[in-house]
Amino acid sequence: MPEMNSPAEGAPCWFELGTTDQKSGNQFYTTLFGWSVTDTPIGQDQFYSMYRKDGKEVGAAYTLSKDMQEQGVPPHWMVYFATHEIDTLVAKVADLGGMIIQPAFDVMDYGRMAVVRDPTAALFSLWQPKQHRGVGVYGDMNTVCWTELATRDPAEAKRFYSELLGWETKPSPAPVPYTQFAAGGRESGGILQIDDGWGDMKPYWSIYYRVDDCDGMAEKIKAHGGQVKHGPFDAPGVRRIAIVADPQGAIFQIIRLDM
Repeated sequence: MPEMNSPAEGAPCWFELGTTDQKSGNQFYTTLFGWSVTDTPIGQDQFYSMYRKDGKEVGAAYTLSKDMQEQGVPPHWMVYFATHEIDTLVAKVADLGGMIIQPAFDVMDYGRMAVVRDPTAALFSLWQPKQHRGVGVYGDMNTVCWTELATRDPAEAKRFYSELLGWETKPSPAPVPYTQFAAGGRESGGILQIDDGWGDMKPYWSIYYRVDDCDGMAEKIKAHGGQVKHGPFDAPGVRRIAIVADPQGAIFQIIRLDM
């Protein structure tokens, strides 16, 4: 099992679902992937749901606040990137063309986080670990194995993240223009261009869950109230993918790797 003992600088390290129906979301994902869930109180009638696979943390969920929902924030999966110098990175964001949405703050003794918008308008979070290092497993079956930025300006995104997080990037031999990135020498995700065929889609970060049967999982998602937005389809010689959404509308991908 590919365990994550200590995430490398700039590597994706945590995946968090913001949703409008946390109880329903918990039931959906635990049924889908065989996870267990533990709820921790974080306020009056509020809980933080921690997802685990074989006892190792794979992500979490919380309920979007009333203010967030009124502002039009949709259910979504947030990607966190690890850093050991969060205040230094936050200070660099504006100079690199990004924007701080939520300045760095302490999350009790677990770590320190900030929410950032990149120059292409995609949101992500930074995480400086203390007691909580992030996911305990990455790339195993029914866990996140890849992260991906869909953006209208891949070149600008490549520049921003490489300078901020120290990524190494390279073009992919995929049939569409694609840039892969690595952190700490480990390939972790890619950058995909939004073209005119995507309509008015806004730039966003997304996650891929590794599954052993993409078509079967797509049917299971539909059977449990989710949606299949696109696919399943083959990426020649590499993988089979479907773009899906949970019952509240949070989008993610499922992927069967040819390995």
